[in-house]
Amino acid sequence: MMSPVFRFAPSPNGHLHLGHAYSALLNARMAAEAGGRLLIRIEDTDQTRCTTEFTRDALEDLAWLGLEWEQPVRIQSEHMADYHAMLEKLWALSAIYPCFCSRKEAPRLAAIDPDGQPLYAGKCRSISQEEARKRITCGMSHGWRIDMSAAGDAPASVWGDVVIAKPRLGSSYHIAVVTDDALQGVSHVVRGKDIEAATPIHQLLQRLLGLPSPAYVHHDLILDNAGLKLSKSSGSTSLRSLRAKGVSAAQIRARLGFPRI
Repeated sequence: MMSPVFRFAPSPNGHLHLGHAYSALLNARMAAEAGGRLLIRIEDTDQTRCTTEFTRDALEDLAWLGLEWEQPVRIQSEHMADYHAMLEKLWALSAIYPCFCSRKEAPRLAAIDPDGQPLYAGKCRSISQEEARKRITCGMSHGWRIDMSAAGDAPASVWGDVVIAKPRLGSSYHIAVVTDDALQGVSHVVRGKDIEAATPIHQLLQRLLGLPSPAYVHHDLILDNAGLKLSKSSGSTSLRSLRAKGVSAAQIRARLGFPRI
């Protein structure tokens, strides 16, 4: 029987904060209690925002916290061919379609998805694969969307034809994460409740692609004094700045409820 596999997968588009520390430490503790393995994965498909410097700093912060993980660390930007292969498989199944609409051009519905964006009205869904290939061959910019009308699944009413590969980036969080979880043999996905709404999309992709579906656990978030979740974009205090103020790793672990790893 194979041992359980857990993973912590930050995006290097800023420095890690206490929320990241909590999730990483929780994964480490659950892996240890289950007699399992802990992996670290760097989710950096968005090269417009992610940097190698943030990747280096994230790994340094995690080691400073006292975490140990298996090598090598999987860097998503080094494995784009894996995600493209999954997109080709989904297109062959007629489960996705290329969308040539720019953000401004895309017709929208009144409903809003969990990311706060209006649902896409499906303008490009009716384009034949032959015509779509011609446009792609001609170099037309495009992303990829799940055809929820064909999938007939629950996420349709919540997400609509969700984007799984963005123009110019070649991938998105959704397709990359299910591909990596399958390739790395991840058995348990432990992440914050802010990602919970995306889980049905991931489970749908797993069914379409014939991939195993891990067990999902969505933990509570670490909040700031105003009751808002910590985030890089809002400038939440980073682990590095706490270190610079003399806060120790042991103090951080104790504050988050992990006096011992």
